[in-house]
Amino acid sequence: MPIYKAPVEDALFLLNDVFKLERYGNLPGFADASPDVVEAVLSEAAKLAEETLTPLNRVGDKEGCKRAPDGSVKTPTGFKEAFAQLRDGGWIGISAPTEFGGQGLPATLTVLVNEFLCSANMAFAMYPGLTQGAIAAILVHASQSLKEKYLPKMVAGEWTGTMNLTEPHCGTDLGLLRSKAVKQSDGSYKISGTKIFISAGEHDMAENIIHLVLARIEGAPAGTKGISLFLVPKLLVGDDGKPGAKNGVSCGSLEEKMGIHGNATCVMNYDNATGWLIGEENRGLNAMFVMMNEARLGVGVQGLAQSEVAYQNAANYAKERLQGRSVSGASNKDKPADPIIVHPDVRRMLMTVRAFNEAARALVMWTALKGDVAHRAEDQKERQSADDHMGLLTPVIKGVLTDVGFTNAVLAQQVYGGHGYIAEHGVEQFVRDARIAQIYEGANGIQALDLVGRKLAKDGGRALQAFLGEVMGYIKEKGGDETLKPLVTPLGTAAGHLQQSSMWFMQNAMAKPDNALAGSYDYMHLFGLVALGYMWCRIAEAAAPKASEPRFKAKLVTARFFMERLLPETAAHLARIQSGAASMMELPQDAF
Repeated sequence: MPIYKAPVEDALFLLNDVFKLERYGNLPGFADASPDVVEAVLSEAAKLAEETLTPLNRVGDKEGCKRAPDGSVKTPTGFKEAFAQLRDGGWIGISAPTEFGGQGLPATLTVLVNEFLCSANMAFAMYPGLTQGAIAAILVHASQSLKEKYLPKMVAGEWTGTMNLTEPHCGTDLGLLRSKAVKQSDGSYKISGTKIFISAGEHDMAENIIHLVLARIEGAPAGTKGISLFLVPKLLVGDDGKPGAKNGVSCGSLEEKMGIHGNATCVMNYDNATGWLIGEENRGLNAMFVMMNEARLGVGVQGLAQSEVAYQNAANYAKERLQGRSVSGASNKDKPADPIIVHPDVRRMLMTVRAFNEAARALVMWTALKGDVAHRAEDQKERQSADDHMGLLTPVIKGVLTDVGFTNAVLAQQVYGGHGYIAEHGVEQFVRDARIAQIYEGANGIQALDLVGRKLAKDGGRALQAFLGEVMGYIKEKGGDETLKPLVTPLGTAAGHLQQSSMWFMQNAMAKPDNALAGSYDYMHLFGLVALGYMWCRIAEAAAPKASEPRFKAKLVTARFFMERLLPETAAHLARIQSGAASMMELPQDAF
């Protein structure tokens, strides 16, 4: 059975030493997040992940979810009991406002907890994760009466939530959606239509499921400008706050899919289902984007989480598996072979994954802290700056972390050789589960288009200028530090590549927009490498004074590996961007 140990020590190091959590003490909720509280929360989350959820990961994969003829869905053995444990521990609401029953702690803690849960059991972790996203959208856009009626039960984990966007005929192009909403005399709406790929759309772990559904009100404008967002409960809720009659919403079928078998991926049918408008008419995408941004960051965490658990198992296997001899001399002379971790190519794979994981966790944490500032700071300028960061980094985190997370799961599988292809060791499940993260919540090509097509030019490029300003300022400040110089110098080269590619878009995309779109995917990954490189410099700066301790010395070595072996890829990305779109777009369609 695969193993998993939550990286609590690494998370605490990042929070306390790299990002100085105490600096945020003036923000609401942070005063309660004392070092003892933070350590207790992460330690308890680790216990839940390691002892309860990890053993259920393969169970969920083998059993999957089962739909009964009446449309109800049974989750895998143990899931219902595990969800009850999650609910009773208050894990869904640790960062929710106290007025709705949450603990009001920083959202950064929730992000870290979710990494642990996703590494242990990604399919299971989607149920509470989607609920948290729905809570966020309701908090920001719903009326006070809807908040009071639905949020306390959702925050408590008694009810769960979903997001319903995609329809059979349209994927990312939501302007094509056909689900309709008809207004009723009491102010409610009747919702009709079919949604597909709805994660956690139906299950047996909660008393009620609150669906957030995009639909078009009769007479609304065509395209995305005519889309509204509705709250549609599985069971109608009475004035006493208790669920009663079944609403006109049902699970038509379950998708058979490559991975995340333990999560119910549903076709949802809405047949004159009663729903209530969230936010303004025809402004549904604006409201749903709150949930989508939450979800995209959460999906980026899934990429990191699968990379982490795959790495842990591959490293463990490489230390135990005996095969061959070290070319520099036997390291295990009393046995017939050496452990495969002595071989440079195995080290290459393990170090590649490790160097990504530690920097990616830091990048997620840095951005999560910015999210807390954007939502909690009193100073408007601070909020705006943090919001700029979130908008710019969200597509990078979603796209890069899930792409690399999948690649790393495959690398971990390769460490096992033939045994990695066999279900017994469990690593092939990590590969299958990681694959979906590149696709849902906006396929990664869409994330790249969002970054280049919308985020770079937004507000006159203010967010990009701030990011580059911080990175280049750090390089200038630390360039004379002998310990950091081997890291800062290559980061400067990579940041220069990011600047060159940004300038190339400005010079070549106006006359021919295909040039920007053809280079967008490489730009997203170039940006990701620079951001991860910056994180490694920050990590190394905090680790250097403690280098006498093995785990901090290991961070300095891993940082050097990243700069020497991974960061130079920015040059290739730049070359591809600067090649433009000509060869990509020249062939006629019938040549394919």
